[in-house]
Amino acid sequence: MMRLFTPCKASSGAVLAPAWRPFVLYTAVSVLLVAALSSAQGAQTFTGVIADDQCGRGGHAQMRMGPTDAECTKICIVAHGAKYVLDDGTNMYVLSDQKLPEAFAAQKVTVVGTLDAKTKTIRVESIKAAR
Repeated sequence: MMRLFTPCKASSGAVLAPAWRPFVLYTAVSVLLVAALSSAQGAQTFTGVIADDQCGRGGHAQMRMGPTDAECTKICIVAHGAKYVLDDGTNMYVLSDQKLPEAFAAQKVTVVGTLDAKTKTIRVESIKAAR
């Protein structure tokens, strides 16, 4: 059987480690470290009001697409291509799931999910009415 890597022998007869071993070890440790750090950003809990990104904090008084804020939010989603967002009073986060928030339009909710800080998007795991 042919060996791809033959160990080198020093003049003393000791077998030297092939040159690629430190590289493989460094790569394996790096991959494990990156995996550990990325999994550290697990699910978080966010509380706020389900709104749409068209009306946002400005309220629905100007657009008033329906008799209530909830109806206006739902109509903005359908008629204007708006997206459901969670407004926590400071930030507005786009919700990855655009079907589940419909039942909670204009209501205060608790969203469990993972935040992508760059895009301000929450990958939604669950939504429930806040107490």
